[in-house]
Amino acid sequence: MKKNPMNLIPAFISVFFMISAVILSMIFPSSKPSKYETSKTNISTPKTTVKAIETAVIKENTDEEMRAVWIPYMSLNMSGTDRSEKAFQKRIDDILENCTKNKLNTIIIHIRPNGDSLYPSKYFPWSDIISGTQGKNPSYNPLKYIIIASHKKNIKVHAWINPLRIRFSQTPSALSSDNPYTIWQNDDNEENNRYTFQSGKNIYYNPAYSEVRELIINGVREIIENYEVDGIHFDDYFYPENDMKCDEVDYKKYLSTVDENYSPLSHTEWRKANINALISGVYTAIHEIKDNVVFGISPQCNTENDEKISADIKSWGSIAGFVDYICPQIYVSNTHPYLPFKKSADEWRKIINNKSVKFYIGLAVYKAGSDSDSGTWLESDEILKNQILYGRSINCDGFMLYSYEYLSIDQTSNEVKNAIAMFNN
Repeated sequence: MKKNPMNLIPAFISVFFMISAVILSMIFPSSKPSKYETSKTNISTPKTTVKAIETAVIKENTDEEMRAVWIPYMSLNMSGTDRSEKAFQKRIDDILENCTKNKLNTIIIHIRPNGDSLYPSKYFPWSDIISGTQGKNPSYNPLKYIIIASHKKNIKVHAWINPLRIRFSQTPSALSSDNPYTIWQNDDNEENNRYTFQSGKNIYYNPAYSEVRELIINGVREIIENYEVDGIHFDDYFYPENDMKCDEVDYKKYLSTVDENYSPLSHTEWRKANINALISGVYTAIHEIKDNVVFGISPQCNTENDEKISADIKSWGSIAGFVDYICPQIYVSNTHPYLPFKKSADEWRKIINNKSVKFYIGLAVYKAGSDSDSGTWLESDEILKNQILYGRSINCDGFMLYSYEYLSIDQTSNEVKNAIAMFNN
């Protein structure tokens, strides 16, 4: 379908002003992370974003309904097995067989849960979920097999990445010597210590620095250049919620650079600008390499929580050049006492108003048949079915189910059966 070029004017103006804010927020001393090469791409210039807008507009749409399932790293953890290639392939084969049985056409599979990787990477260490120890080579390529086996069954693969998370809740228990965090902490350049920050017991990459954003973007480039993935997927982990101290030093550094004739961004808006620079950089990198690969984000259902983690959902949903799809995790029942499903879905339908951005809905299979949400999931075994019907009535483009492990257990069996029956229609 041809697009009216005049429709781009509001988007371009919005992007221009947003990028101006980003540029103001990015004035930091720059030193390259030791032992890590970074791209020369300037990811915060208007030229890059205009290119992204052009790419988004000419991108063809597909009418196939998304019917996906999230496969988190816990489902791929090879502990309890001999950690062999054969054992891993059996795990994937069983997963894909179950996906086929449940009429699913896409897997959202965790390939970088904690600043690591399920493939040989120039930038990130091997994940401990495969070999048992972060940085240890399992002597085979898990991602390669995932893609080959999935495509044989006509199942698409979206590579799921946690872009900022390095350690979360003491997972992994130990970081490898080739982990960027370990290298930066142990080298002679104290400035590199600011490339990460800690919040509680959790460690994050610091997106305030262009070197860090480029490291993450290069990691995405590496996947797109070497593997036939169908999409790149970020979930809802950005800045830590309710912690404005973890990057306070960096924010003060930003304030010191703002000209007295300009009003500085608030701490929250400055964080959003950092995240937006990362997101637009990832989008552009993907579509410069393979325009048929899509990029999507799965934010939290509660938009107030998205604000707290500096996820700029309104820009992502209204301005071309950030994402190809948004899949809010609407993990609530139809009669949730505070945020019922229809109310949340309607809110997100309004937020995602750019025609180049697809709207998928994340469904809480894991809550089916449980006493979650004040017991409201026990009121019926057709809650998920009715959510699918309502999603279609407001023209959503498909659904993602969380998570794989809950497709085949007694607690959820009736709900899953009724929901999957909708995929025949």
